[in-house]
Amino acid sequence: MSRVEKLKKFRPKPPDPLRRCEKLPWQTCKSPDEDRQAPARVRALLQAPSYQQADMDIDFLSRDESRAVRLQLDFNKAETLLQQSGVLDTVVVFGSTRLVEPAAARRRVTQLEQDVAAAPQDAGLNARLKVAKRVQAKSHFYETARDFGRLVGAAGSGPDDSRLVVMTGGGPGIMEAANRGSFDADAKTVGLNITLPHEQYPNPYITPDLCFRFHYFALRKMHFMMRAKALVVFPGGFGTMDEMFETLTLIQTRKIAPLPVVLVGEEYWRAAINFEFLVEEGVIDAEDLDLFWFAEDAAEIWDDILNWHEANGTPLFA
Repeated sequence: MSRVEKLKKFRPKPPDPLRRCEKLPWQTCKSPDEDRQAPARVRALLQAPSYQQADMDIDFLSRDESRAVRLQLDFNKAETLLQQSGVLDTVVVFGSTRLVEPAAARRRVTQLEQDVAAAPQDAGLNARLKVAKRVQAKSHFYETARDFGRLVGAAGSGPDDSRLVVMTGGGPGIMEAANRGSFDADAKTVGLNITLPHEQYPNPYITPDLCFRFHYFALRKMHFMMRAKALVVFPGGFGTMDEMFETLTLIQTRKIAPLPVVLVGEEYWRAAINFEFLVEEGVIDAEDLDLFWFAEDAAEIWDDILNWHEANGTPLFA
């Protein structure tokens, strides 16, 4: 048999994907017999920050020069996992972190009443009691948000249906209530938390695979809007109003396609913001008042959203 024929017949086994019979030259450190200082020098090199793989080097990723990479990661992680979970559309719910469930609000008032009874001249305690009573008066919104989250969660075809889910900022108060309602319905629900200088916790009713923490507010805001089919805004403060006005501005300027914006609790919102005054002062147009409306209970909010999309030719669950 000729050499060519032998080569044609030879068929080597597939090599092991990791191991070799013989080490390659760089798999062994330079021998101390050749240079006594070599092993120590190599150890120092292996421990040097510059030798750390870039995507595992937290200090490098935290540098100002790496901000573009961090922005991309901040966006991509949530986007990848939302797609992986089949989340197509969201109903975004905002509201105060301070509006706790009624039982908790009652306990706070009771405790402060006892404190004031023990020190009736304490102006600080009296002021806190007054605020606690106002929070208690609005605590029914917690139940409204929970009922609404339950309605959205039950609208799908079961726990595995994540075409339309509730999305919140992931914190306590109204956000907790909306996530909790969907949790009650065994539905998936999303929370977009944010890294802040002080310790914080996500609320316990978010779907674990859909609980995110962002570094940048801007990327978090982008994810709020990307899949939003409605924005439901409960009474709240700076953060709530920030998200509400940003969304209204995007719709007003047609930077995004119009979507329902429902302000829950007309009495609160008309006291907090004089919308008609803005029209009278010429800083917004009368037609801008049609970008939102008021509602009071969960069924009304949900029916309004469904009806808006039917009228718009964009029915949910089409």
